[in-house]
Amino acid sequence: MAVARIHASLSDVPAAAWDALHDGGNPFVTHAFLAGLESSGCLRAGWGWTPRHIGLWDGDTLLAAAPGYLKDNSHGEFVFDHAWANAYARHGLDYYPKWLGAVPYSPVTGPRLLARSDDARTALTTAIAAHARASGLSSAHMNFHEATEDAAFGAGWLQRLDVQYHWHNAAGWRDFDDFLAAMDHKHRKNIRQERARVERAGVRFRVLHGDEASEADLDAMHGFYLQTFADYGNAPALTPAFLRHLATHLPRSLLLVLADLDDAPIAGALCLRGRDTLYGRYWGASRQLPGLHFEACYYQGIDYCLREGLARFEPGAQGVHKIARGFLPTLVRSHHWIAEPAFREALAPWCAEERAVVAAQALELMQRSPFRRDAPGAAP
Repeated sequence: MAVARIHASLSDVPAAAWDALHDGGNPFVTHAFLAGLESSGCLRAGWGWTPRHIGLWDGDTLLAAAPGYLKDNSHGEFVFDHAWANAYARHGLDYYPKWLGAVPYSPVTGPRLLARSDDARTALTTAIAAHARASGLSSAHMNFHEATEDAAFGAGWLQRLDVQYHWHNAAGWRDFDDFLAAMDHKHRKNIRQERARVERAGVRFRVLHGDEASEADLDAMHGFYLQTFADYGNAPALTPAFLRHLATHLPRSLLLVLADLDDAPIAGALCLRGRDTLYGRYWGASRQLPGLHFEACYYQGIDYCLREGLARFEPGAQGVHKIARGFLPTLVRSHHWIAEPAFREALAPWCAEERAVVAAQALELMQRSPFRRDAPGAAP
């Protein structure tokens, strides 16, 4: 008989048991990544992230698990439900705390319901809703899960969709010139001009895995990360210890793109590599040069994918400007369980309407594709 257990720290779950539930293709759900966030000071209750991982156990065997957090705000989630919280408040109800199944601060698609079987995956979503109900929580949410996990969510869960912009090598491009050849003249010319500006400025790039990066390289990347958060007035969550943790425990998954000028780094992008996908996460710069952001965050990543044979590149949430650079509209999904029946009934048609609007928006945005209509495999 499977029993659900709540784990206040991922250190309570043996790494081998956790990692046996996924295929290792997505670094964000590995025990090393998630436990590293906890052990290196990236998650704080005061910021709304209190670990509440849910595991489905049969004796000493872990059948299914989901990374989860008790949240008393909606910061760092990228699936926006502030309107839901406001509606609760207007009716004198508490929306927070809620339970969230997600990878903190990471709007990247990937498995969220880690399981040995489809039945265990469905039992896990049932256990998540039961935990939320028994704990008196307003809701449970699962963000940026894979489309193959849709079937595990029962009728009580509401689905939402959103649009991100992803690069897909569906055509089997061999190198960057091959990729550009699939574009129309205008977009091909613009990208070449952007890259040329950076090269003429004397910027040179180093692309380093975690085991190739020095302490100085890691410190420089963290400094760029801090600069970006300072520019936008946000509180940075990732610590230098976490970058060192990734470099040590996920050395071939961590990827740094460092831009050097006059033998000193002036900008950097932090990425994670999966089995077939590159995930762009953070960027920063101490000097702003024309085209530097696009080169560091997009073109160097595409170059890397082409060299390494990766099929996809997810450069981060939002940004219609990415379309012109080869990142096409892609639907991402989430599911939501609402405890209060009246709110669940009210939100069901709202979510259905939102899904229709988002799907139509994605089709409309696809018309902006920079690829020639006769280019094979240009659309995902």
